Amino acid sequence: MPSHPAPETTATPSAVLRAAELRDVQAIVGLIRELAEFEKLTHLLQVTPEKLRPQLFGEKPVAEAMVAELQGEVVAFALYFTNFSTFLAQPGLYLEDLYVQPAHRGKGIGESMLTRLAKLAVDRGYGRFEWCVLDWNENAIRFYKRMGATVMPDWRLSRVTGDALAALASR
Repeated sequence: MPSHPAPETTATPSAVLRAAELRDVQAIVGLIRELAEFEKLTHLLQVTPEKLRPQLFGEKPVAEAMVAELQGEVVAFALYFTNFSTFLAQPGLYLEDLYVQPAHRGKGIGESMLTRLAKLAVDRGYGRFEWCVLDWNENAIRFYKRMGATVMPDWRLSRVTGDALAALASR
């Protein structure tokens, strides 16, 4: 992954946003577990601090993360990486997950994180900033639309994983 400057540290009215550091891995994994519970996807969960650490901070990191800290506690995270648009012939920023603990929602943390990531994409010269949202998550859909996002009605995410991935690879 190319080296990019980390997003700067800023404060929202209620939290400090900053690039994730090695010391945050355990907290991020905890928040990922909370997200999986919220999305009713804990059966897919395989993340551990040991698995996540090299992906964010190893020799060849493949993703980046931002955290929101409130009174010294990590209460939100965003995990993102660079993708590429062949149509634009430009890289883009893909947001894999953004999660704010329920007790800290409505304080501008999610909005601040999305805004910071959009600024990061612009600063890096990227042509897109995109993410997926579950179709049943109406609150998130309304929030993203308020932030200026378009929910793409004609696109469906395709995924191959596990045994199906191994089978496809062996064809």
